[in-house]
Amino acid sequence: MPRLKTRREKRLRRHKRIRKKVFGTPERPRLCVYRSLKHFYAQIIDDTIGHTLVSASTLDPEFEKITGKRGGKSIKDAEVVAEIIARRALEKGIKKVVFDRGGFKYHGKIKAFADKCREMGLEF
Repeated sequence: MPRLKTRREKRLRRHKRIRKKVFGTPERPRLCVYRSLKHFYAQIIDDTIGHTLVSASTLDPEFEKITGKRGGKSIKDAEVVAEIIARRALEKGIKKVVFDRGGFKYHGKIKAFADKCREMGLEF
């Protein structure tokens, strides 16, 4: 009898499949996202050396300064995180990235985040 897979197991399986194809280089680092039930996280990673170049999340002090709250799980909160990470990336001279949706389906918060990053000037 086949075992039913949980949502988390399905997401991790999708994430592994995506990570086989998506790789960040110094010219085009990887913009990866993660969303939990309470928070939204994003970071830009150079996979050749394994370093995080830029990061932002709903736990960031800058996020708290902009929204007036600590943490958030709405689409608007994901857009604020996108603004923060895009601004930080452009300050460091990162303009082109490879988008890693982390196994999450491309809709809702993930889509809003990606659209806002593109609007702010990141290319992917």
